[in-house]
Amino acid sequence: MAHNDGTTKGLVIGLLVGSAVGAVLALLYAPKSGRELRSDIKGKADELMGDADEYLQAAKTKAGEIVSEAKKRSDQLISDARTKATSLLQDADKVLHNAREKSTAIVEEGTKIKNAVKAGVDAFKEERSRS
Repeated sequence: MAHNDGTTKGLVIGLLVGSAVGAVLALLYAPKSGRELRSDIKGKADELMGDADEYLQAAKTKAGEIVSEAKKRSDQLISDARTKATSLLQDADKVLHNAREKSTAIVEEGTKIKNAVKAGVDAFKEERSRS
């Protein structure tokens, strides 16, 4: 799309310059008085300036549209990134919560096993001391 806009811009500029050169050459080779020639050159210059103004306005409008579209796209990208970041943070919180629950359960189970082993060792020592 950018290549197409560049080609169009070059074509329009080439057309304007070619028209100006052609008009000046036609006026210079036409058999007219100096006053008529100057008047014709001024008329053609005004016409070309009008064409250039139209092209400039079209370019400004197109640039405004491009800027507006770019802003919309960047706003959408930012919104999508925020949504994705929020989702990732929520997923990370869930994983962390599950890990805490599992580690708490493992610690409690380990404490029970430790207490059971200690009770078994104490019972063994007590039974041994009776013998």
